[in-house]
Parts: sequence; C-alpha cells; structure tokens
Amino acid sequence: MLKITDRIDNVTQIPAQYQHAALPAPKSVKIEISPRCNYRCGFCALRTREVQPKWDMDFGLFKRVTREMREAGVEEIGVFYLGESFMNPRLLVDCIRYLKSELEMPYVFLTSNASMAFPEALDECMAAGLDSLKWSVNAADEEQFEKIMGVAGRLFRHALTNIRTAWELRREKNYKTGLYASSIRYDGEQQSKMEALLQDKVLPYVDQHYWLPLYSMGAFATQRESELGYRPTAGNQGRIGALREPLPCWSAFTEGHVTAEGKLSACCFDATANWTMGDLNKLSFMEAWNSTDFVSLRAAHLRKDVRGTVCENCIAYG
Repeated sequence: MLKITDRIDNVTQIPAQYQHAALPAPKSVKIEISPRCNYRCGFCALRTREVQPKWDMDFGLFKRVTREMREAGVEEIGVFYLGESFMNPRLLVDCIRYLKSELEMPYVFLTSNASMAFPEALDECMAAGLDSLKWSVNAADEEQFEKIMGVAGRLFRHALTNIRTAWELRREKNYKTGLYASSIRYDGEQQSKMEALLQDKVLPYVDQHYWLPLYSMGAFATQRESELGYRPTAGNQGRIGALREPLPCWSAFTEGHVTAEGKLSACCFDATANWTMGDLNKLSFMEAWNSTDFVSLRAAHLRKDVRGTVCENCIAYG
C-alpha cells in the first residue's frame, strides 16, 4: 500500500500527460460534503466568506457527479474540501458508503480537525470502507488553540481524544482505514512545542505524520499569521519535503475541487467561488473540467504568465 505522502506527491507532481490545457479526468477530486466548520482558524480560506453557510451538499447531486467522475476515470475521492465533514456525520457516512459500495471507488479519503469525529461516526465511516483518515493538528496547547482556532479549548481536548479513539477502534474491529496526521511547520520554540505534543498525543495513534508549510489560502493572510512569526508560502506547493513550483499550479491540473453547491473550482482554497470553472448543476463533470474558462486558465499557467487571470493576485505570483 502506498504511503499517504506518496499519494500526495503523485497528485502534486504534474506528469507529462497533464501538462496540457485540455486534460483527461484528474486522478483525484475533493468534494465539499459540508462547507461548515466549527473552527475559526485565522489562516483558513473559510474566513474570507462574508456569511458562513448553514447547509450541506445535496446527496443526489453528490451521487450524480461522482458517478460521472468514476466513469471518466477518477480513482480517488476526498469527501471534504474546505469545510469540516464531520459537521454532518450522517451525510458523510452515506457518501463514503455510496463511493465504496456502489461506485467501487478505489480510494476514498478524508481530512478532519478531529474535534467532531466522535466514536459512533468514526465506527460508521470505517465500516463503510473509508480508506484514509488524516487529522490536521496545528496547535501545541489549549492557549494557542484558542488564539489561532478561535474557539474554546475543550475542542482541543476533544480532538486529541478522538485521534486516540480512532486508533483503538481500528485495532479493536480490524478496520483497514489508514490513519494519518499533518501539521503546519513552525520555527523555533513553537516548533519544539509542536513536536512535544505530537510525540505524546498524536504519533502513537497514526501510521504516518508529515509537515506542511502555511499555505497562502488563495492570497489570504491575516494578522494572526504574523503573530506566529512567519509568512505563508507561495500558493499550495504541496508538503514540506516535496514542494512544487508555484507555476503551473498543480491544483488546476491534477486534482478537481467541487464546492457543496456544485461548482467546480480551479483552486484548492476557493472559499468565495472566485475560481469557478463550471457549474455541475448545469454541466457534466468533464464538460466543466475542460470548460473554455478552465482551458484558458491552464494555458496561462503553462506559459507561466497568469496576469489578467483569476490567479494573478495569489501570493505565489506577487
């Protein structure tokens, strides 16, 4: 079985057959089961939304677009995009079960902040066939958690408990779900604190952990980032240890991103529909994937000149 870092690197590296403006179906697609989140992280693209949504994806739409994806050749589906999918655990489980049982999707994965991943939901997700569950762990203690995530410290404790519970549940019931974690890499004292927390509370309960830079989240940076003493990296260059060049941006070439309302986006951080390339309520997945707008944007990326495009103001190109 591939390590999670191998899978990530396979997506963030643009192979020769994908270095074109019009493309075959991507290997991987992330779908926003829920656009809602119980965190208020200062560095997250969700904070750019003027009004936070209170609804989730229609299951009928989910089934139609994922069937189109599978027929087109998509092999990996992430049942998340920007929101926290455990905000609607019933829908999350139904989506996983549909992908694995009905579509026989080879690989279904999920990233979560862990605070809402309670035992009953974890059990059902694993039983439904979830292949990979990755935790985002980005605070070293409750004080920092409250400052950066903007919510009560009890959620920090809930998250760590649920991470341990998932490990114990998998062992008890012999589930096949891979368990992983990622963290933003800091500097100096903060990094030492993070490493201590991970060693004690996270690493014993995951198969693999890896580090990420602070992404720019579609050119969105806040005072909270500077308070931590570092600046976001250019765009989404992948994970530390396998960073990619910002142009052409892999996000527009090798991975699809679908919002809860059914918009196909060119950007992995598009919380405001600025990078919409097609409406899947009106178009098939492949029609949107190779829409006129998307093909034109990819051509600009391949020229390494995105002036005049929706990508122009990303920190990667400033």
